[in-house]
Amino acid sequence: MSRGHKQRQWVKPASAPNSEINVTPLVDVVLVLLIIFMVVTPLLEKDILVRVPETEVEEEQPPEPDAQQIVVQVDKAGAYSINTEQIPAAEYVARLKRMLNAKKPDEKVVFFMADDAANYGKLVVALDGARAAGAKILGMATELPPNAVIQGTETTPDGAPPAPPAPPTP
Repeated sequence: MSRGHKQRQWVKPASAPNSEINVTPLVDVVLVLLIIFMVVTPLLEKDILVRVPETEVEEEQPPEPDAQQIVVQVDKAGAYSINTEQIPAAEYVARLKRMLNAKKPDEKVVFFMADDAANYGKLVVALDGARAAGAKILGMATELPPNAVIQGTETTPDGAPPAPPAPPTP
């Protein structure tokens, strides 16, 4: 070998190559995505479209009200009426029990109609009283049947109160 010529030496690494995944860039990317989703998510929730089922109109008319139906009314003063007859609160359960005992077991149905201004507690007492009197089915009525009488006031077939009588002419 010549003296002027230097021989190259290869340096061998002291340890084996690192084959593990470097997670620092992965964590950085995940955090950036997390921030993006945190910012975008509230904007997506503002316009939520809800699909509502379509309503169907029943062509079949409900059955006519039976004269034997029991309708309990609670007026805004909290007074009870059974089929338009005012009943004192003390006699309510006893009277309803007599009326229900005359019916077959599968016909012990009582409908309730409460005034919008009625005390909710009075309605609950009426419901509990009907159950104690032996009613098997309790129903809520939202409007009176045609030609119904409420405390002496008749309604016309369209549900409106009748016109007041004309004053007598001299």
